[in-house]
Amino acid sequence: LVYLVESGGGSVQAGGSLRLSCVASGNIASPCMGWFRQLPGKQREGVASIDRRSLITYYTDSAKGRFTISQDNSKNAVYLQMNSLKPEDTAMYYCATPTGSRGSCHFELFGNYYFDQGTQVTVSA
Repeated sequence: LVYLVESGGGSVQAGGSLRLSCVASGNIASPCMGWFRQLPGKQREGVASIDRRSLITYYTDSAKGRFTISQDNSKNAVYLQMNSLKPEDTAMYYCATPTGSRGSCHFELFGNYYFDQGTQVTVSA
């Protein structure tokens, strides 16, 4: 079992920044960690992910140039720095790690993954 604890969500105005943090513990089977988000009435979607061994990162198109995913292996932590936030970024954000090994750490290949309760990000116009 894997435990993920997120923090850092909140409310900001458009153009503002937030930094999400996630600390993982338990039987972590994968070097991949990522962030997903779920907009009201929509399916959860990948935002960014990272291979904690190679530090290769992946981003959805809307996040490129604005969001940065990073990690601290000493803390089993992953972060998402979000700049130039837009109202359409408003969502519940979830930290995630796959339930087993994967050929790639691209969030589209996570398959089954662990996630926690999430942290709300609200961006006002």
